[in-house]
Amino acid sequence: MVSIATLGPVGSDSYLAARQYNPDAELECFNSMYELVSAYAAGKSTLAFIPVYNTREGEIKEYFRFLVELKGYHWIDNVVLPIHLSIGTIDPAVSSISTIVGRSTVFNQCKDYLKANFPDATLVAVNDIEAKLSEIKEQSLTDHGIIESEELLKRFEFSLLDREVVSHNKTRFAVLSSEPAAVTGYDATTVITRPLKDRVGMLVDILGEFTRRGINILDLRSDNDIETQKLQIYLEIEGHCRDFIVQEALKAVEKGVIQEENALKVLGSFPRVDMRVKRIKSFGFIGTGEMSKWFSLRLQNEGYTTYLTGRSTPVSPEQMIPLVDVVVLCVPISVTSATIRKYGRLLRQGQALILLAGESENTLKTAFDYTKEGVEVMLVHNLWGPQAATMKDKNAAVVRTKRSGSLCSEFESFLYKHGAEIYQDSASQHDLLMGFGQKLPTIISVALASTLAKHNIDCNDIGSHSTLTSIYGILAMARTHNQNPRTYAEIMSTKGDGRKIVKTFAATLQQIIDLTEKEDINALCEQMEANRRHLTPEFLESRMKQAKSVDEVLSESGVNYHF
Repeated sequence: MVSIATLGPVGSDSYLAARQYNPDAELECFNSMYELVSAYAAGKSTLAFIPVYNTREGEIKEYFRFLVELKGYHWIDNVVLPIHLSIGTIDPAVSSISTIVGRSTVFNQCKDYLKANFPDATLVAVNDIEAKLSEIKEQSLTDHGIIESEELLKRFEFSLLDREVVSHNKTRFAVLSSEPAAVTGYDATTVITRPLKDRVGMLVDILGEFTRRGINILDLRSDNDIETQKLQIYLEIEGHCRDFIVQEALKAVEKGVIQEENALKVLGSFPRVDMRVKRIKSFGFIGTGEMSKWFSLRLQNEGYTTYLTGRSTPVSPEQMIPLVDVVVLCVPISVTSATIRKYGRLLRQGQALILLAGESENTLKTAFDYTKEGVEVMLVHNLWGPQAATMKDKNAAVVRTKRSGSLCSEFESFLYKHGAEIYQDSASQHDLLMGFGQKLPTIISVALASTLAKHNIDCNDIGSHSTLTSIYGILAMARTHNQNPRTYAEIMSTKGDGRKIVKTFAATLQQIIDLTEKEDINALCEQMEANRRHLTPEFLESRMKQAKSVDEVLSESGVNYHF
């Protein structure tokens, strides 16, 4: 039979957490962490429960140090338990309380309440709470109050003076075992360094090894080792210690950054725990393209259930929609509105529709017309393709609407967590900017390639007459024609205010052509000076620095001469 060593007494939060984890286990309650750890180290129980973090108190250092120093165990799981604390007395009519008894960790959690309600009371911290409850009753200490769980107070027949004295109070308990946890696909790993030698940039360099591999850091703490007073760093990262990318990062930290053998101690890997409240459990995608698969995989890694549906999938969109919290539409731009018209009415109140789309105004209008008022709606235009390894430093345009609520915010938080650069747009602003940033450059790239063909210019001859400035347009032309033509045809055909940009450009281009035909150099210079005033010196200076950096790379690689 499974036995669990936990802090007592019966009815305490540690006891309740252990009972929640395994209702059938035999629980062994201890009054102090020293007794608990000693019994567990001696093999007297299968598992051990140690409280390591509280939302009010933060890291519970006095217990966490026991966990770090304990040998021959693996941190395999967690229990997050809401802590319901009440204050009780033996006399329901008590007029004043001079002494309040409780555990030290409880006092830390309740300090705001105690300061506001009992500023003059003497606080007495005890380990054996049951013994103190019995003593108060036996000696009729009517001026004593005790803070503990309501269940424990009632078991000793104390009257409740005040219930739920602390809000938003949760404790995280580490579950320890002699056997490591298996890989689940939604894991986290905890690591602590040995006491480190002083070195400038040590922390930044350690974090960099995880960041450059796209490994998210869930928790970071630092403290001085009691004995040596040297820095120790505690990290909780996403992924299992058996994952290749995690092993690679840990090896790089130990060998390349700290440069000491056995500099890291892996405390354990376990199913990821989230102290936050997630409202979304499942996402359903309409569209089975590479971008849908890309997002689906990353959402699964965050613990969400995902469905991919389309014309030939086993589960149809009609079957999927009732099963999920959020429907994500990820189909070609040209059929986005038609797809909304087909499926929008199937969404129920309280669901969300997230549009991964490149055109905003018409798409959102259709979504409003074909979904119920209680359906959340938001448009997200991710400016990267499925070839991207991560979202880090990639641009994402987000168009929130009057119907974007908490579900949409949770998806936006997902983008932010993974490093996306989020830009909030209005519908019309998004379409104008995308007209300038995507639609127009794509049209120019296609026109450039067509011009080469019409004049029968050999591609191999372009480099001999190009400058570093003209290379940019040529590279964009090559990139556009090296990928799926349908993607760029969809971009060029988008509706909305982006069309204004193209039409304005065409008219302006004709005016400039007319000036060049007339050889009106003064007028051309005046036009450029007017442009410079609009572009602003700050913009020109910053973009010129970027251009020079690109020039250096192109020059070093010789790409401006070889195509």
